[in-house]
Amino acid sequence: MAGKHSEPSHTAEVLFERRGRLGVVTLNRPKAVNALTAGMASAMLEQLTLWADDDAVAAVLVRGAGDRGLCAGGDIVAIYRDMLDGGDATAAFWAEEYRLNSLISGYPKPYVAFMDGLVLGGGVGISAHGSVRIVTERTRMGMPETTIGLVPDVGGTLLLSRSPGETGTHAALTGAHLSGADALFLGFADYFVPSGKLAELAEALEGEAADAAVARFAEEAPASVLAAQQEWIDACYSSDDAEEILRRLRTVGGEAAEVAGTIETKSPTAVKVALESLRRVRGLSLEEALEQEYRVGMRFLAGPDFREGIRAQVVDKDRNPRWQPATLAEVSRDAVESYFAPLGDRELMLSKERDNV
Repeated sequence: MAGKHSEPSHTAEVLFERRGRLGVVTLNRPKAVNALTAGMASAMLEQLTLWADDDAVAAVLVRGAGDRGLCAGGDIVAIYRDMLDGGDATAAFWAEEYRLNSLISGYPKPYVAFMDGLVLGGGVGISAHGSVRIVTERTRMGMPETTIGLVPDVGGTLLLSRSPGETGTHAALTGAHLSGADALFLGFADYFVPSGKLAELAEALEGEAADAAVARFAEEAPASVLAAQQEWIDACYSSDDAEEILRRLRTVGGEAAEVAGTIETKSPTAVKVALESLRRVRGLSLEEALEQEYRVGMRFLAGPDFREGIRAQVVDKDRNPRWQPATLAEVSRDAVESYFAPLGDRELMLSKERDNV
């Protein structure tokens, strides 16, 4: 019954409970804006797999504890510490996280994500692959990986490659935080619901069909800033060459020239590999995209920029990363292609795993 709430079962970092016919997942690290850990990803994978076959659960809701956001991404401080110790734990975390992303994408029941507040990186992975994706006036969504010397992952390259025109390329290279309206425009979300109505919507989901409940609460979103910028974004980012993209942005001038300056602060290797990732991912399945991202991520784990980017942003917080190489011109075509080379026996085999289910 909708009024009966089961006791939550949980690890401290993620809570699971059944409310009526709704399975509720609450990411529970509010002080860290619910940054995702390996334990949280494993727990979600296990519980969502159980609920998928549970006739008592009609839909799933994923939300974040506290008022700052759904999820600020993966726990990059933990990743930094692991990189100093060889990076094996991070590789295992990514493999588990990507399996979770794949499960969410093909989930057999409505998967409702409250994308309120910050939704970054790994937070996109546990929300934007769902079937009922809700943003609010507080949503700040983004794939900011180039800022820390990495490229979008958790299936983000595939989602970005499907955005209108070249707007996804723009979002990937700049790492910008985007509004709920922008998330809707990019194809990362489906509905706009004011944040003040989410609690009431969550209660409605306990007994109502998800689509009907959401339709009652959804409102028209504000205008998307990104949509208004699409003409110059498409013109500038249609090139497959990062230096040419920057040249075009500067030629356009104004806000486009400011964007060029922003991209120049990112890891040059990450910018070029992110651009190549978005071009290569077109036409792939999510599982194939995740396999490509895993390949690329393993190369970044072994290189200098990812570690340096985290150091500059969240460890020492000097915001002054020393990238190697330091300029786009120094990142050769051969260097970019090396990030996509097969991993041999370390490959992630999601496509085969899904085929065998």
